[in-house]
Amino acid sequence: MSIADNIKTSLPKSDSAKEFLKAVEERFKTTNKSLAGTLMAQLTIMKYDGVRGMQDHILEMTNLAAKLKTLGMTVSESFLVKFILNSLPNSVWSIPNPL
Repeated sequence: MSIADNIKTSLPKSDSAKEFLKAVEERFKTTNKSLAGTLMAQLTIMKYDGVRGMQDHILEMTNLAAKLKTLGMTVSESFLVKFILNSLPNSVWSIPNPL
């Protein structure tokens, strides 16, 4: 098994496997922080588009929170509910007048 050339060039040269693995670990830490930031941005700006079901929209937001948790960023249930409620359009909250 070998490492792709584009990955090799992004890692520093090292004399030992231990140094190499440490460099790879540091690279993944940076990647995980970047991914966590992207996921958090998606969660905070996501809006319900009305095209798919509301359940799918809520599940997608819940999945984003679960992915963040695997990266060490726990989104509390109350914050997740707040994000979900904020993502819904105002028309969801209007109650038709029966008269």
